[in-house]
Amino acid sequence: MNFSSKLLEDAVAEFSKLPGVGQKTALRLVLYLLKQDKAEVNKFSNAVSKLRNEIQFCQTCHNISDQLVCQICSAPKRDRSLICVVEDTRDVMAVENTNQYNGLYHVLGGLISPMDGIGPSDLEIDTLVERLKNEEVKEVIFALSATMEGDTTIFYLNKRLKPYNITVSTIARGIAFGGELEYVDELTLGRSIATRVPYENSLSG
Repeated sequence: MNFSSKLLEDAVAEFSKLPGVGQKTALRLVLYLLKQDKAEVNKFSNAVSKLRNEIQFCQTCHNISDQLVCQICSAPKRDRSLICVVEDTRDVMAVENTNQYNGLYHVLGGLISPMDGIGPSDLEIDTLVERLKNEEVKEVIFALSATMEGDTTIFYLNKRLKPYNITVSTIARGIAFGGELEYVDELTLGRSIATRVPYENSLSG
């Protein structure tokens, strides 16, 4: 692709680094921004810069937050006896959108995947165990993607949580194997949480 401007070329190159954005789409986005008022473009640029520089991760559940403790963990009306274990922030948003869950969360920051070099020590598993030691948790719900990596992670977590006197459950498999949690429709995901089953029972299903 030939560019008439080095500034244009550099901007397109940066947009092209975004997932799912090719050069043609990047060019459309850049040309769109060029047509906008400078104040609007500066507002866009400042929002992205502020996001990257000021964003924090909740010291309790590791969800993306504006504060040291996120709004969910600090909300007094949440059921603190429930912890829903998810892969990342997108899954927290997916579960919240169902309006079927009122407990707390724990964001692992990924899934165990030996092929990608991701092991248990790379995830926020030790901090989950610490929460079980220090908080009055009665049930941990595994809400991980129905993939090989998700099942491997659940199997490992179940072994780590066995010493604790808590109920361990997993969302019902209304979700097809191989499905990413964030892409499941809200109704299906909501029903999967509401009809969750003990993890041991899910192994024989």
